[in-house]
Amino acid sequence: MEKTFIMVKPDGLERRLTGEIIRRFENRGLILQEMKMLTPDRTLAEAHYAVHRERPFFGELVSFITSGPVVAMVWEGPDVIKLTRTMIGATKPAEALPGTIRGDYTAELQKNLIHGSDSPESAQYEIDLWFGSK
Repeated sequence: MEKTFIMVKPDGLERRLTGEIIRRFENRGLILQEMKMLTPDRTLAEAHYAVHRERPFFGELVSFITSGPVVAMVWEGPDVIKLTRTMIGATKPAEALPGTIRGDYTAELQKNLIHGSDSPESAQYEIDLWFGSK
């Protein structure tokens, strides 16, 4: 079974969509392995977005993710990374199809509700970063 890291971002908690997001994953038969709510500090946020460090929007990402609580989760299931990425939808609101989480609930690029790992390597890095090495 494959594992992935999913995070409901501050705007998702502010809009009270965490339960809806979890319900969608559970309805697909995925298994929630770990979950915690926290407000990330700058060090954690910078490590999470390290791949974007040289991009002009890096500071905005870090500021947004540290602006309030997030729900960090580990999900498990067959081909879970590809499946959850499909369910999440495109990052750009105009490209997020109806029926996806972002397609149904987002209209802004930065406030896009949710993060999901994009590869087995990033999933392992993010799970270790947010939950510690097991």
